[in-house]
Amino acid sequence: MFAWMVWTTPVAVFFICIVLMLIGMTIWELKSPTVMRKGFLPIPTTRGDRLFIGLLCAAYVNLAWVGLGESFVEWFSLDEPPSVWISFVMSMALLVLIMRKG
Repeated sequence: MFAWMVWTTPVAVFFICIVLMLIGMTIWELKSPTVMRKGFLPIPTTRGDRLFIGLLCAAYVNLAWVGLGESFVEWFSLDEPPSVWISFVMSMALLVLIMRKG
């Protein structure tokens, strides 16, 4: 069923982190209901809204990194494409920023 997908370690870690975040957010919401607030995002958001927006942004960062990998080799005269762990760290940092300040 999932033979078409390349299950590398970074991909597995990324999806495991998403599942753990959803479980954590569910528990957090049950313990402390959320309130709308306005951060740097142009709309008032709840924690769930910020998580959704952050996950979308994290996915776009990872897709852009993978899509530009071969170009990075050419542009920066690298021997091989840069590690996807770099994009994973960048996307998680962006997610944390959106969750805290968004």
